[in-house]
Amino acid sequence: MIQTILGAGGAIGTPLARELRNYTENIRLVGRNPKKVNETDELFAVDVNDISQVDKAIAGSEVVYVTIGFEYNIKIWQQVWPPFMQAVINACKKYNTKLVFFDNVYSYAASSIPFMTEDSPILPPSEKGKIRASLHEMIMNEVEQHNLTALIARSADFYGPDNKNSALSMMVAENLLKGKKAQALGNINKIHTYTYTPDAAKATAILGNTPDAYNQIWHVPTTKEKLTNLQWIELIAKELNVEPKVQAVPTWLLRMLGIFIPFMRELPEMLYQNNQDYIFDSSKFEKRFGIVATAPEDGVRNLIQSLRK
Repeated sequence: MIQTILGAGGAIGTPLARELRNYTENIRLVGRNPKKVNETDELFAVDVNDISQVDKAIAGSEVVYVTIGFEYNIKIWQQVWPPFMQAVINACKKYNTKLVFFDNVYSYAASSIPFMTEDSPILPPSEKGKIRASLHEMIMNEVEQHNLTALIARSADFYGPDNKNSALSMMVAENLLKGKKAQALGNINKIHTYTYTPDAAKATAILGNTPDAYNQIWHVPTTKEKLTNLQWIELIAKELNVEPKVQAVPTWLLRMLGIFIPFMRELPEMLYQNNQDYIFDSSKFEKRFGIVATAPEDGVRNLIQSLRK
């Protein structure tokens, strides 16, 4: 049977395709311009914004992994995410396909950010978080009604090789590589745990191929080392052998830049995550599967090597 990735080619989709090779040779990569990761991959080119194509993309699949990331814009999320997820759910029910949704922490209550577990309350303070919460509810409501076999794999903010869209890559590593100051949001002296993307992909593949892992929430392995954002910057600077110079980016500047750079306009409502400790607990996965996260030093080394290619 086929295992399908909706959102192939991204920071999670690509390493996930590599990991799924441990379980099957029948991997379908779905995206606008999918490219083979494994020799036997089936490429399925669709515009995933066109929900009418979702049914065809999922047909015949044993498991479908949703790792897609739509443009980081609240208006687009509001328009695209709910109908897209409903189309995925409908197709999964139609073809008896198991669903694995790769999610973030936006749906959790702000009070949970200093220590997040799978049982943290779903009470998002942001508009983007409300969208993620609605997706959570759509999936788990179908699970509770025994209409769907699904799981949600959650990740903290992530970093890793071939992942240029993460904050640690864009705002820290790439700036330091260019001789510029690292940029930081919020309070850089607050703890911030990050998920290493190859760890997230490996865990997601394991979960998707473990029958008793379904119908629940899982946090993918994430470092237990309680580094502050400043310490992450220092770790990256040390690997680059440069001074860890830092430029704080205040909220007022983000709002001003947002007038000219749409992406920046999306950041202020998420700053509550950077102004307090951000600890993402993955003990449940570690105890069940005996796998722990990659050490930050090793993850940062691999990140820098990928940026230097």
